[in-house]
Amino acid sequence: METITIILILLLAVILSGILSRILPLPLPRPLFQIALGGLIGLAADWRVTLDPEIFFVLFLPPLLFLDGWRIPREELFKDGKTVLELALGLVVFTVVGMGFFIHWMIPAMPLAVAFALAAVISPTDPIAVSAIAQRVPIPKRMMHILEGESLLNDASGLVCLRFAVAAALTGAFSFHDAALNFLWVSLGGVAIGAGVTWAVSRAKGWVTRHYGEEGGAQVLISLLIPFGSYLVAEHLGCSGILAAVAAGLTMGFVETNGELQGSTRIRRATVWDTIQFTANGIIFVLLGEQLPLILAGAKETVQTTGHLQPWWLAVHVLAITAGLAALRFLWVWLSLRLTMFRTGQGRRPLNWRIVAAMSFAGVRGAITLAGALTLPLAMADGSPFPARDLAIFLAMGVIITSLAAASIGLPWLLRDLQMPPEASHLIEEDAARVAAARAAIAVIEQVEHEMAEGRDDADLFVAAASRIMDVYRERIDRRQGSPEDAASGRREERIERDLRLAALKAERAEIFRRVRDRQLGSEIAQKLVRELDLLEARYAVS
Repeated sequence: METITIILILLLAVILSGILSRILPLPLPRPLFQIALGGLIGLAADWRVTLDPEIFFVLFLPPLLFLDGWRIPREELFKDGKTVLELALGLVVFTVVGMGFFIHWMIPAMPLAVAFALAAVISPTDPIAVSAIAQRVPIPKRMMHILEGESLLNDASGLVCLRFAVAAALTGAFSFHDAALNFLWVSLGGVAIGAGVTWAVSRAKGWVTRHYGEEGGAQVLISLLIPFGSYLVAEHLGCSGILAAVAAGLTMGFVETNGELQGSTRIRRATVWDTIQFTANGIIFVLLGEQLPLILAGAKETVQTTGHLQPWWLAVHVLAITAGLAALRFLWVWLSLRLTMFRTGQGRRPLNWRIVAAMSFAGVRGAITLAGALTLPLAMADGSPFPARDLAIFLAMGVIITSLAAASIGLPWLLRDLQMPPEASHLIEEDAARVAAARAAIAVIEQVEHEMAEGRDDADLFVAAASRIMDVYRERIDRRQGSPEDAASGRREERIERDLRLAALKAERAEIFRRVRDRQLGSEIAQKLVRELDLLEARYAVS
């Protein structure tokens, strides 16, 4: 019963965080409100959630990373693939080495191997935190795609570095050759497993659907099980479950292009996944805040590890580590962008420092940093306590909160009136696709109309119905063809028409509900009519 109560309280905190983030006039992302509510829960309640890192990883990360990989624009990711890999691989190693020596220099009581482990924990950026920041700060699309791609891929490199740092702390030995081979197996194996599981499941699902029909609920459930299956298989084989979940999401985007699913199933599935994303993201940060009072309670004992007597030194160390991370990231991003400009023949163009600074501030840490810190072992091989474990967890949690706050404050200022390099417009591509789809629809309507009307006495009814439908498609073609000015005018006219249709649909729905309240309409018929209006509204809302 207590477990159910805890879950309900966590869900309530997630809901309240969304309300508070909209009510309070503070330019802060929702995760900070969730951390604060979690902290209040930890102070007020007499229970504690024991975070088992393995359960935490399995329960929350696979579905969220799978969804991010599924929904990220693949073309944009591959277009900036070199930049993403430079950030996801090179920056992580650069950060682990640089911050490892810096932390050991700043806190000599923390062994070098433990300092490297802490640096590995805080090196990966978090896709969940990046998405949360983007909801409040209007990050340019191309920058957001690079940040999302980086945060999806840098987890494996960071966790591999963590694994070898912990092994070095426990055994006192380190092999660069073994580390390199293990990294290749962990990363490439994880990608192959994630892609293979998704492809196999999709093929099997498609065969069953073609032969025995489609069941919407089963389709949604299969999509929920794929990331967990990919993650568990990869972890069982010693590969990266995180990269397997990401690869599964990217593969899902490819296999879905066969268009086998029914439209109603896609709508239901998208609704379920949106709910899971909102809930899991929120619970992660609420749990982080709930752990904070317990960690702060041991601050007096923890600060002794640093060689100081006052607890405020912990805040100094957190700020210093966060500043060090930002400095290393600024340097690497500057070098990476310079290299990209040199490759594209733009080496002499001046580099806008605000773009580099924005990329640096946007490197926020989140759930993966917390879970990675909690995986630090409790004891050494001889049974003695793992050195500075509580200090490492405290510093990691402090970096998460500080990076979120810094991004919330710094990004709006850096991105204000920032002129980004021009991006290619996709309007021509979109117009061509809409025209081609409309022509395909007209051709099929003509064919089906002839087949349905053949040999019937009321053939004129089929002709009239087909003509009305084809007129809609012909109007779309006329609006999208012609000069760029005509196409722009047609798109504006469509937006105006969409707004009018949405207003009309809301009026229809309001009238139906009024009739239900006045008992002029039965609830079963009302549900059917409202469902039709909702589907139409969804169609116009995304157009």
